[in-house]
Amino acid sequence: MKNLKPKRQGWIWLTVLLLVFILISIFVSSQKPKQYPNYVSNSPSPTGLKALYTYLQKEVRVNSWTAEPLKLPKQGEEKLLVMVEPSFIPETEEMEAYQDFMKAGNTILLFQTNPKGMFDLDTVPKQPSPNHEVKWYGENQRTFKTEINSPFRIVTNKDDAVRIEDAGGGAIALKRSVGKGQLIVAITPEWLINDNLLKKDNLALVLNLFNEAKTGTVLFDEYIHGSQNGSSIMTVYPMWFLLLLLQGILLMMLWLWFKGKRFGPLLVPREESVRFSDEGIRAITAWYLRGRRYHDSLLIQADYLKLLLQERWRIPYRIEWKDLSSFLVRQHIGMQENEIRPFLIGLTNILEKEKVSKQEYLLWSRSLEQLRKEVEEG
Repeated sequence: MKNLKPKRQGWIWLTVLLLVFILISIFVSSQKPKQYPNYVSNSPSPTGLKALYTYLQKEVRVNSWTAEPLKLPKQGEEKLLVMVEPSFIPETEEMEAYQDFMKAGNTILLFQTNPKGMFDLDTVPKQPSPNHEVKWYGENQRTFKTEINSPFRIVTNKDDAVRIEDAGGGAIALKRSVGKGQLIVAITPEWLINDNLLKKDNLALVLNLFNEAKTGTVLFDEYIHGSQNGSSIMTVYPMWFLLLLLQGILLMMLWLWFKGKRFGPLLVPREESVRFSDEGIRAITAWYLRGRRYHDSLLIQADYLKLLLQERWRIPYRIEWKDLSSFLVRQHIGMQENEIRPFLIGLTNILEKEKVSKQEYLLWSRSLEQLRKEVEEG
């Protein structure tokens, strides 16, 4: 029974740690404000469209459309598809799907600052009118006060019906027939956002454009805002479930750690490898350097090099360094022929000295190391 006490204490501390983590996670997730993209129908931020979306719900049937345009319904009741400031220009196949949607009798209402490249539309740069007045050319022609941020105006053709025009004669909005349906375009997406919808005459102008469609079903296209990628795990599952899943993973890791499980590569015990490593050589080297036994170290290096010369190049070990000149010349080492003999004489002199300075040691140790590499590699 005595062995149960430490395990019980471990589980208590584990539970306390998990509870602290849960409380911190809940607090952090509750304090962080949710971020919304611009022009999204469910966004309550100043740049969202939730105010307009909520208002339209009282008047008509409204839904968000997140699927690709190829799946747009072409049969049944005529529908209005609202596209607000697309974040990308759809591909050719998708644009053809939008065209087929309109040809079947439906309407697309496009709000885009510069719609050039969408539905064969073209624009020209033009200075906005300074008086902030536009004229509506619908059933009841009248003048409205508003602000227009776009520096472009729509290029019209003879079959287009201009619906909104500024004082300078630039087309702000137009309607174009496409098969049995129609395309309505406006360069003023800023009118729809929550922060501007009730400013000046923005709401009246927006509703006039919506009324041009004369339909009872409105779809807000969220596919053009990147909602086609909305099937990720972060959007499919609620945040509380993801939080519990993360905590479960951490709890499993802590349980495995508590049970003594270990992860990672197998490590060879040090005592099994230290005998066959160069740690001994490093220790001896450090000992020679601290004791300033430079002469002894050079003798050992030179003796080892002599053994290599005998093993690799069959140069007898008994021959003195100063007599090796002819042998080294035949091996074509890195030194010139006129440099070999002075090198061997200098090496003989330094080995015969009783004391060697650190500078001399470093110089000759480096030279011996270079010759050793040539012998081993050549």
